[in-house]
Amino acid sequence: MKLAVIRERREAENRVAASPETVKKLIGLGFDVIVETSAGDAASVPDQAFEAAGATIAPDLAAAIKDADVIFSIQGLEGTDAGNAKKGALLLASLNPFVDGDRLKDYASAGLTAVAMEFVPRITRAQSMDVLSSQSNLAGYKAVVDAAEAYGRAFPMMMTAAGTVAPAKVMVMGAGVAGLQAIATAKRLGAIVSATDVRPAAKEQVESLGGKFVMVEDEETAEAETSGGYAKEMSDEYKAKQAQLIADTLAKQDIAITTALIPGRPAPELITEDMVKSMKPGSVIVDLAVEMGGNCALSKAGEIVEVHGVTIVGHKNVPSRLAADSSALYARNLLHFITPHVKEGALHIDFEDEIVAESVVTKDGAIVHPRLTGGE
Repeated sequence: MKLAVIRERREAENRVAASPETVKKLIGLGFDVIVETSAGDAASVPDQAFEAAGATIAPDLAAAIKDADVIFSIQGLEGTDAGNAKKGALLLASLNPFVDGDRLKDYASAGLTAVAMEFVPRITRAQSMDVLSSQSNLAGYKAVVDAAEAYGRAFPMMMTAAGTVAPAKVMVMGAGVAGLQAIATAKRLGAIVSATDVRPAAKEQVESLGGKFVMVEDEETAEAETSGGYAKEMSDEYKAKQAQLIADTLAKQDIAITTALIPGRPAPELITEDMVKSMKPGSVIVDLAVEMGGNCALSKAGEIVEVHGVTIVGHKNVPSRLAADSSALYARNLLHFITPHVKEGALHIDFEDEIVAESVVTKDGAIVHPRLTGGE
Protein backbone atom coordinates (compact mmCIF):
# COMPACT_ATOMS: atom_id res chain seq x y z
CA MET A 1 0.00 0.00 0.00
CA LYS A 2 1.37 3.37 -1.00
CA LEU A 3 0.30 6.56 0.78
CA ALA A 4 1.29 10.00 -0.51
CA VAL A 5 1.45 13.26 1.46
CA ILE A 6 1.49 16.26 -0.84
CA ARG A 7 2.73 19.84 -0.51
CA GLU A 8 -0.09 22.36 -0.31
CA ARG A 9 -0.26 24.95 -3.07
CA ARG A 10 -3.09 27.29 -2.15
CA GLU A 11 -2.61 30.83 -0.91
CA ALA A 12 -2.02 31.26 2.85
CA GLU A 13 -1.80 27.48 3.38
CA ASN A 14 1.16 26.50 5.56
CA ARG A 15 -0.11 23.20 6.96
CA VAL A 16 0.84 19.66 6.04
CA ALA A 17 -1.37 16.58 6.29
CA ALA A 18 1.09 14.34 8.14
CA SER A 19 3.59 14.53 10.98
CA PRO A 20 6.58 12.36 11.86
CA GLU A 21 4.41 10.81 14.58
CA THR A 22 1.62 9.82 12.17
CA VAL A 23 4.09 8.69 9.50
CA LYS A 24 5.51 6.14 11.95
CA LYS A 25 2.03 4.88 12.76
CA LEU A 26 1.01 4.71 9.09
CA ILE A 27 4.11 2.66 8.34
CA GLY A 28 3.17 0.44 11.27
CA LEU A 29 -0.18 -0.18 9.59
CA GLY A 30 1.63 -1.36 6.46
CA PHE A 31 1.80 1.77 4.29
CA ASP A 32 4.79 2.88 2.28
CA VAL A 33 4.67 6.63 2.96
CA ILE A 34 5.92 9.05 0.31
CA VAL A 35 6.11 12.75 1.18
CA GLU A 36 6.48 15.40 -1.50
CA THR A 37 9.60 17.44 -0.90
CA SER A 38 9.13 20.63 1.16
CA ALA A 39 5.60 19.56 2.13
CA GLY A 40 6.21 20.32 5.79
CA ASP A 41 8.64 23.24 5.58
CA ALA A 42 6.05 25.93 6.40
CA ALA A 43 4.84 23.86 9.37
CA SER A 44 8.34 23.47 10.80
CA VAL A 45 8.61 19.83 9.66
CA PRO A 46 11.60 19.50 7.30
CA ASP A 47 12.07 16.62 4.90
CA GLN A 48 14.71 15.17 7.21
CA ALA A 49 12.13 14.73 9.99
CA PHE A 50 9.85 12.77 7.68
CA GLU A 51 12.80 10.67 6.46
CA ALA A 52 13.81 9.91 10.04
CA ALA A 53 10.25 8.67 10.67
CA GLY A 54 10.59 6.25 7.75
CA ALA A 55 9.05 8.17 4.84
CA THR A 56 10.48 8.44 1.34
CA ILE A 57 10.83 11.96 -0.07
CA ALA A 58 9.52 12.47 -3.60
CA PRO A 59 11.01 15.25 -5.77
CA ASP A 60 7.67 16.57 -7.00
CA LEU A 61 3.90 16.07 -6.92
CA ALA A 62 3.75 13.70 -9.89
CA ALA A 63 6.32 11.40 -8.33
CA ALA A 64 4.57 11.51 -4.96
CA ILE A 65 1.11 10.53 -6.16
CA LYS A 66 2.11 8.12 -8.92
CA ASP A 67 0.59 4.74 -8.07
CA ALA A 68 -0.52 6.01 -4.62
CA ASP A 69 -3.46 4.12 -3.16
CA VAL A 70 -4.15 6.89 -0.63
CA ILE A 71 -3.41 10.63 -0.83
CA PHE A 72 -3.37 12.84 2.28
CA SER A 73 -3.80 16.56 1.85
CA ILE A 74 -5.11 19.63 3.65
CA GLN A 75 -7.02 21.22 0.76
CA GLY A 76 -6.84 18.51 -1.88
CA LEU A 77 -5.36 18.17 -5.33
CA GLU A 78 -5.98 20.92 -7.81
CA GLY A 79 -8.23 19.75 -10.62
CA THR A 80 -5.43 19.82 -13.19
CA ASP A 81 -3.37 17.45 -11.05
CA ALA A 82 -6.12 14.94 -10.37
CA GLY A 83 -5.50 13.16 -13.67
CA ASN A 84 -1.98 12.23 -12.54
CA ALA A 85 -3.33 10.14 -9.67
CA LYS A 86 -4.12 6.46 -9.98
CA LYS A 87 -7.74 5.67 -10.83
CA GLY A 88 -9.53 4.54 -7.70
CA ALA A 89 -7.08 6.27 -5.35
CA LEU A 90 -8.53 7.47 -2.06
CA LEU A 91 -8.09 11.21 -1.42
CA LEU A 92 -8.58 12.53 2.12
CA ALA A 93 -8.74 16.33 2.46
CA SER A 94 -10.87 19.32 3.37
CA LEU A 95 -12.43 19.92 -0.03
CA ASN A 96 -14.85 22.83 0.53
CA PRO A 97 -17.36 20.91 -1.61
CA PHE A 98 -20.10 23.56 -1.64
CA VAL A 99 -17.69 26.06 -3.19
CA ASP A 100 -15.27 23.95 -5.23
CA GLY A 101 -17.81 22.00 -7.25
CA ASP A 102 -15.76 22.10 -10.45
CA ARG A 103 -12.83 20.49 -8.69
CA LEU A 104 -15.07 17.62 -7.56
CA LYS A 105 -16.03 17.07 -11.19
CA ASP A 106 -12.33 16.74 -12.01
CA TYR A 107 -11.94 14.19 -9.22
CA ALA A 108 -14.89 12.21 -10.52
CA SER A 109 -13.52 12.31 -14.06
CA ALA A 110 -10.16 11.06 -12.80
CA GLY A 111 -11.87 8.19 -10.98
CA LEU A 112 -10.77 9.31 -7.52
CA THR A 113 -12.63 8.33 -4.37
CA ALA A 114 -12.59 11.68 -2.59
CA VAL A 115 -13.45 12.12 1.09
CA ALA A 116 -14.41 15.61 2.30
CA MET A 117 -13.17 15.54 5.88
CA GLU A 118 -15.47 18.40 6.86
CA PHE A 119 -18.42 16.07 6.11
CA VAL A 120 -17.37 13.56 8.77
CA PRO A 121 -20.47 13.27 10.99
CA ARG A 122 -20.31 14.71 14.48
CA ILE A 123 -20.92 11.46 16.29
CA THR A 124 -19.03 10.12 19.30
CA ARG A 125 -17.14 7.51 17.30
CA ALA A 126 -15.85 10.14 14.86
CA GLN A 127 -14.66 12.76 17.33
CA SER A 128 -11.02 11.87 16.76
CA MET A 129 -11.51 12.42 13.00
CA ASP A 130 -13.25 15.80 13.27
CA VAL A 131 -11.03 18.24 11.39
CA LEU A 132 -13.54 21.07 11.80
CA SER A 133 -13.23 20.86 15.57
CA SER A 134 -9.46 20.41 15.71
CA GLN A 135 -8.83 23.34 13.40
CA SER A 136 -11.58 25.62 14.77
CA ASN A 137 -10.27 25.17 18.29
CA LEU A 138 -6.93 26.66 17.28
CA ALA A 139 -8.63 29.37 15.20
CA GLY A 140 -10.62 30.50 18.24
CA TYR A 141 -7.44 30.78 20.30
CA LYS A 142 -5.57 32.64 17.55
CA ALA A 143 -8.47 35.08 17.03
CA VAL A 144 -8.07 36.32 20.60
CA VAL A 145 -4.29 36.61 20.20
CA ASP A 146 -4.81 38.58 16.97
CA ALA A 147 -7.35 40.80 18.72
CA ALA A 148 -4.94 41.47 21.56
CA GLU A 149 -2.24 42.44 19.07
CA ALA A 150 -4.54 44.90 17.27
CA TYR A 151 -6.06 46.31 20.47
CA GLY A 152 -4.27 49.36 21.83
CA ARG A 153 -5.03 48.59 25.46
CA ALA A 154 -4.50 45.76 27.95
CA PHE A 155 -6.89 42.83 28.43
CA PRO A 156 -6.78 42.34 32.21
CA MET A 157 -7.60 44.78 34.99
CA MET A 158 -4.39 46.24 36.39
CA MET A 159 -4.23 48.16 39.64
CA THR A 160 -1.12 50.32 39.89
CA ALA A 161 0.08 53.27 41.93
CA ALA A 162 -0.67 55.45 38.92
CA GLY A 163 -4.25 54.26 38.66
CA THR A 164 -6.40 51.36 37.52
CA VAL A 165 -6.56 49.91 34.01
CA ALA A 166 -10.07 48.65 33.25
CA PRO A 167 -10.41 45.14 31.79
CA ALA A 168 -11.27 44.76 28.12
CA LYS A 169 -14.82 43.79 27.21
CA VAL A 170 -14.93 41.03 24.63
CA MET A 171 -17.98 39.74 22.79
CA VAL A 172 -17.82 36.40 20.96
CA MET A 173 -20.46 35.87 18.28
CA GLY A 174 -21.07 32.19 17.64
CA ALA A 175 -20.41 29.71 20.45
CA GLY A 176 -19.28 26.69 18.48
CA VAL A 177 -15.84 25.15 18.88
CA ALA A 178 -13.98 28.30 17.78
CA GLY A 179 -16.21 30.57 19.83
CA LEU A 180 -15.89 28.53 23.01
CA GLN A 181 -12.10 28.49 22.71
CA ALA A 182 -12.15 32.25 22.10
CA ILE A 183 -14.22 32.73 25.28
CA ALA A 184 -11.83 30.59 27.31
CA THR A 185 -8.74 32.35 25.92
CA ALA A 186 -10.15 35.86 26.45
CA LYS A 187 -11.07 34.93 30.03
CA ARG A 188 -7.56 33.63 30.65
CA LEU A 189 -6.21 36.98 29.48
CA GLY A 190 -8.44 38.75 32.01
CA ALA A 191 -11.20 40.15 29.81
CA ILE A 192 -14.90 40.46 30.67
CA VAL A 193 -16.54 38.16 28.11
CA SER A 194 -20.04 37.93 26.71
CA ALA A 195 -21.18 35.64 23.90
CA THR A 196 -24.14 35.03 21.64
CA ASP A 197 -25.43 32.09 19.62
CA VAL A 198 -28.80 31.11 18.16
CA ARG A 199 -28.65 27.69 19.83
CA PRO A 200 -30.06 27.64 23.36
CA ALA A 201 -27.77 24.74 24.26
CA ALA A 202 -24.81 27.10 23.93
CA LYS A 203 -25.92 29.08 26.98
CA GLU A 204 -24.74 26.51 29.50
CA GLN A 205 -21.43 26.08 27.67
CA VAL A 206 -20.79 29.83 27.56
CA GLU A 207 -21.63 30.29 31.23
CA SER A 208 -19.46 27.33 32.24
CA LEU A 209 -16.49 29.22 30.79
CA GLY A 210 -17.35 32.37 32.70
CA GLY A 211 -19.03 34.25 29.88
CA LYS A 212 -22.35 36.08 29.90
CA PHE A 213 -24.86 34.72 27.35
CA VAL A 214 -26.66 37.25 25.15
CA MET A 215 -29.59 35.89 23.17
CA VAL A 216 -33.19 36.55 22.21
CA GLU A 217 -35.10 33.62 23.66
CA ASP A 218 -38.42 32.75 22.03
CA GLU A 219 -40.21 29.76 20.48
CA GLU A 220 -38.01 29.78 17.39
CA THR A 221 -34.82 29.27 19.35
CA ALA A 222 -36.00 25.83 20.41
CA GLU A 223 -35.52 24.68 16.80
CA ALA A 224 -32.30 26.58 16.14
CA GLU A 225 -29.95 23.59 15.94
CA THR A 226 -29.67 20.77 13.41
CA SER A 227 -29.33 17.13 14.44
CA GLY A 228 -25.66 17.43 13.51
CA GLY A 229 -25.08 20.22 16.00
CA TYR A 230 -24.91 23.09 13.52
CA ALA A 231 -26.83 26.36 13.70
CA LYS A 232 -29.88 26.67 11.45
CA GLU A 233 -30.82 29.70 9.37
CA MET A 234 -33.25 31.80 11.43
CA SER A 235 -36.31 33.78 10.29
CA ASP A 236 -36.04 37.45 9.31
CA GLU A 237 -38.15 38.40 12.33
CA TYR A 238 -35.82 36.61 14.71
CA LYS A 239 -32.77 38.08 12.99
CA ALA A 240 -34.17 41.58 13.47
CA LYS A 241 -34.74 41.06 17.21
CA GLN A 242 -31.36 39.47 17.69
CA ALA A 243 -29.66 42.22 15.67
CA GLN A 244 -31.13 44.90 17.92
CA LEU A 245 -29.98 43.09 21.05
CA ILE A 246 -26.52 42.61 19.59
CA ALA A 247 -26.32 46.23 18.49
CA ASP A 248 -27.13 47.43 22.00
CA THR A 249 -24.55 45.07 23.51
CA LEU A 250 -21.86 45.65 20.89
CA ALA A 251 -21.77 49.39 21.48
CA LYS A 252 -20.41 48.67 24.99
CA GLN A 253 -17.67 46.27 23.84
CA ASP A 254 -13.99 46.78 23.08
CA ILE A 255 -13.51 43.65 21.00
CA ALA A 256 -15.83 41.46 18.92
CA ILE A 257 -14.85 38.05 17.59
CA THR A 258 -17.22 36.56 15.03
CA THR A 259 -17.25 32.83 14.26
CA ALA A 260 -20.71 32.14 12.77
CA LEU A 261 -20.88 29.83 9.76
CA ILE A 262 -23.74 27.83 8.24
CA PRO A 263 -22.57 24.86 6.11
CA GLY A 264 -23.22 25.40 2.41
CA ARG A 265 -24.24 29.05 2.76
CA PRO A 266 -22.54 32.43 2.87
CA ALA A 267 -21.62 33.55 6.38
CA PRO A 268 -24.52 35.41 8.03
CA GLU A 269 -23.98 39.15 8.49
CA LEU A 270 -23.95 39.80 12.22
CA ILE A 271 -22.27 43.21 12.39
CA THR A 272 -23.60 45.94 10.11
CA GLU A 273 -21.83 49.17 9.26
CA ASP A 274 -24.09 51.04 11.69
CA MET A 275 -23.02 48.66 14.44
CA VAL A 276 -19.38 49.33 13.62
CA LYS A 277 -20.06 53.06 13.85
CA SER A 278 -21.58 52.55 17.30
CA MET A 279 -18.41 50.92 18.68
CA LYS A 280 -15.86 52.89 20.67
CA PRO A 281 -12.82 54.32 18.86
CA GLY A 282 -9.96 51.84 19.09
CA SER A 283 -12.27 48.82 19.19
CA VAL A 284 -11.33 45.65 17.30
CA ILE A 285 -13.34 43.12 15.29
CA VAL A 286 -11.82 39.77 14.31
CA ASP A 287 -13.90 38.07 11.60
CA LEU A 288 -13.18 34.33 11.43
CA ALA A 289 -15.86 33.89 8.74
CA VAL A 290 -14.28 36.36 6.34
CA GLU A 291 -13.48 33.77 3.66
CA MET A 292 -17.18 32.85 3.38
CA GLY A 293 -18.31 36.45 2.96
CA GLY A 294 -17.75 37.56 6.54
CA ASN A 295 -19.91 38.15 9.61
CA CYS A 296 -19.00 41.85 9.49
CA ALA A 297 -20.21 43.93 6.58
CA LEU A 298 -16.91 45.81 6.39
CA SER A 299 -14.35 43.02 6.76
CA LYS A 300 -12.05 42.23 3.86
CA ALA A 301 -10.53 38.80 3.29
CA GLY A 302 -6.80 38.78 3.88
CA GLU A 303 -6.69 42.36 5.15
CA ILE A 304 -6.66 44.38 8.34
CA VAL A 305 -8.63 47.57 7.77
CA GLU A 306 -9.63 50.51 9.93
CA VAL A 307 -13.15 51.84 9.39
CA HIS A 308 -14.97 54.40 11.55
CA GLY A 309 -12.14 54.16 14.09
CA VAL A 310 -12.52 50.35 14.43
CA THR A 311 -9.82 47.89 13.39
CA ILE A 312 -11.31 44.94 11.49
CA VAL A 313 -9.07 41.87 11.21
CA GLY A 314 -9.81 39.52 8.31
CA HIS A 315 -6.97 37.00 8.18
CA LYS A 316 -7.46 34.10 5.79
CA ASN A 317 -7.03 30.50 6.91
CA VAL A 318 -6.45 31.26 10.58
CA PRO A 319 -5.56 27.65 11.57
CA SER A 320 -2.69 27.88 9.10
CA ARG A 321 -1.29 30.76 11.17
CA LEU A 322 -0.52 28.10 13.80
CA ALA A 323 0.74 25.64 11.21
CA ALA A 324 2.82 23.38 13.45
CA ASP A 325 0.03 22.60 15.91
CA SER A 326 -2.82 22.60 13.39
CA SER A 327 -0.87 20.23 11.13
CA ALA A 328 -0.19 17.83 13.99
CA LEU A 329 -3.88 17.69 14.93
CA TYR A 330 -5.06 17.41 11.32
CA ALA A 331 -2.58 14.60 10.70
CA ARG A 332 -4.03 12.67 13.64
CA ASN A 333 -7.55 13.23 12.30
CA LEU A 334 -6.56 11.58 9.02
CA LEU A 335 -4.74 8.76 10.79
CA HIS A 336 -7.81 7.98 12.89
CA PHE A 337 -10.01 8.00 9.76
CA ILE A 338 -7.90 5.52 7.80
CA THR A 339 -6.86 3.15 10.61
CA PRO A 340 -10.13 1.17 10.93
CA HIS A 341 -10.02 0.38 7.21
CA VAL A 342 -6.61 -1.29 7.23
CA LYS A 343 -6.69 -4.97 8.03
CA GLU A 344 -3.70 -7.33 7.88
CA GLY A 345 -1.66 -4.84 5.89
CA ALA A 346 -4.31 -4.26 3.24
CA LEU A 347 -6.76 -1.40 2.64
CA HIS A 348 -10.44 -2.35 2.82
CA ILE A 349 -12.69 0.72 2.78
CA ASP A 350 -16.07 -0.06 4.29
CA PHE A 351 -18.39 2.17 2.28
CA GLU A 352 -21.34 1.02 4.38
CA ASP A 353 -19.78 2.53 7.50
CA GLU A 354 -21.70 5.64 8.58
CA ILE A 355 -18.61 7.82 8.76
CA VAL A 356 -17.41 6.85 5.28
CA ALA A 357 -20.88 7.00 3.73
CA GLU A 358 -21.44 10.55 4.96
CA SER A 359 -18.04 11.88 3.91
CA VAL A 360 -17.34 10.35 0.47
CA VAL A 361 -18.12 12.94 -2.21
CA THR A 362 -16.86 11.25 -5.40
CA LYS A 363 -16.70 7.56 -6.28
CA ASP A 364 -16.76 5.41 -9.40
CA GLY A 365 -16.57 8.41 -11.72
CA ALA A 366 -19.40 10.43 -10.19
CA ILE A 367 -20.22 12.96 -7.50
CA VAL A 368 -22.18 10.81 -5.05
CA HIS A 369 -22.91 12.81 -1.91
CA PRO A 370 -26.65 13.63 -1.59
CA ARG A 371 -25.95 17.12 -0.24
CA LEU A 372 -24.18 17.88 -3.50
CA THR A 373 -26.53 16.12 -5.90
CA GLY A 374 -29.83 17.51 -4.60
CA GLY A 375 -30.73 14.30 -2.82
CA GLU A 376 -30.90 15.91 0.60
